[in-house]
Amino acid sequence: MLGRRKIVDTLFSHEADRKLIPTLSWPHLMAMGVGAIVGTGIYTLTGVGADRAGPAVILAFAIAGAICACAALAYAELATALPAAGSAYTYSYVALGETVAWVIGWSLVLEYSVACSAVAAGWSAYVSGLIQAMNIPIPDALLAGPHAGGIVNLPAVLISLAVTALLVVGAKESATVNLVLVGVKLVALAAFVGFTMWYIKPENFEPFMPYGFAAHSVDGAMKGVMAAAAIVFFAFFGFDAVSTSAEEAKNPGRDLTIGIIGSMALCTIIYMAVAACAVGAWPFQEFAKSGEPLAFVLRSLGHPVAGTLIAAAAIIALPTVILVMMFGQSRVFFVMARDGLLPRGLSKVHPKFGTPTTITIITGCFVAAVAGFFRLDEIAELSNAGTLAAFVAAAVCMMVMRKTHPDLPRVFRCPLPWVVGPLTIAGCLYLFVSLPPSTMLRFLAWNVIGLAIYFFYGRRHSALAGAKKPA
Repeated sequence: MLGRRKIVDTLFSHEADRKLIPTLSWPHLMAMGVGAIVGTGIYTLTGVGADRAGPAVILAFAIAGAICACAALAYAELATALPAAGSAYTYSYVALGETVAWVIGWSLVLEYSVACSAVAAGWSAYVSGLIQAMNIPIPDALLAGPHAGGIVNLPAVLISLAVTALLVVGAKESATVNLVLVGVKLVALAAFVGFTMWYIKPENFEPFMPYGFAAHSVDGAMKGVMAAAAIVFFAFFGFDAVSTSAEEAKNPGRDLTIGIIGSMALCTIIYMAVAACAVGAWPFQEFAKSGEPLAFVLRSLGHPVAGTLIAAAAIIALPTVILVMMFGQSRVFFVMARDGLLPRGLSKVHPKFGTPTTITIITGCFVAAVAGFFRLDEIAELSNAGTLAAFVAAAVCMMVMRKTHPDLPRVFRCPLPWVVGPLTIAGCLYLFVSLPPSTMLRFLAWNVIGLAIYFFYGRRHSALAGAKKPA
């Protein structure tokens, strides 16, 4: 009923022109994780989360981080046991069957592509603020999409296309650039904490939970700690993109564990510190309305130069999130095409660059289009729905594989798997129902479209169906 399953041994046998080259070591993978996680979530969604939960946005970050930590443990076990490209899509193909794998792969398309677009839109907010501060004569209609009264969010489109070009050139080159930019990002966040910690006032934390804990509607808007957690959850995922690089890791058993677990632990500490300083230093009602909340707080405290530098650091460093997410998306698309569920011609690797150039360019154009015309909050929420589906699948696959493949070598073994797995599933489902009903409906519609594509094309052309494979 769930479809054909892949055999583990077949995950590593591919034609020469459809095989990715292992060029990444653990510093690259660690930087990929940090680069993907620390991004729009902390630079931009801090304000969105504070608007929904008040000072309790700190608690929202803690809840989202705890759920993601459980998911990260499951991912680390699966990535080291099945070091093949494709992340949760590949794990589902082995453990649960082709139909489930397609649904998860299609959800990953939503997660990564839409996440790239959301980050590009967040990056554009900082660029627009800097452009206006410097009085550069660029029409406002080119700095915002139709939802904000403009024509197109041109900065978001341009950064998406620039990252696409970098990914086409090569995985190692992209990862090296990412490593440098992640350093810039971490220095900027450390500077923010250093400037604001001296201005923290206890009264800014009162009342700590003005909208309560559970998600509920207030004047048509979702409020509460869980409503905030459902949106700031977007700030934590990204470590799963590390698992899509398994085929390109030099020593996947060691490097993937460090990349996934290490990046999650480091980023959770960073997020808690930054959120506490932002809320403590300035009333959340004011910075929650800003598209660049961290820079807003610094300017409000009388540090305009520091605010401008934070904005500049975001402009320099936020593209790392776009880069890693688009990397993950292209690899998932690539593996789905290699498996025949999408046209196999898309899975060709460029002989010079060693990257799936065609699928990368298609992904980049889609990301640019979404970033140019849609709102940040709607984009982030829709991306969260796809991520939650992938996290649930990873937890289920980890438990299923413990039963169906007990002797499979596991470099990293998830502690207390029968506790961590159910906690991941329950937490993700709670976050999902805390999303706005419109987001859940859009997610359902996305997967209805996906299943139609699968049953009309993918199921018949799947490599496991024995269909003739075109050159």
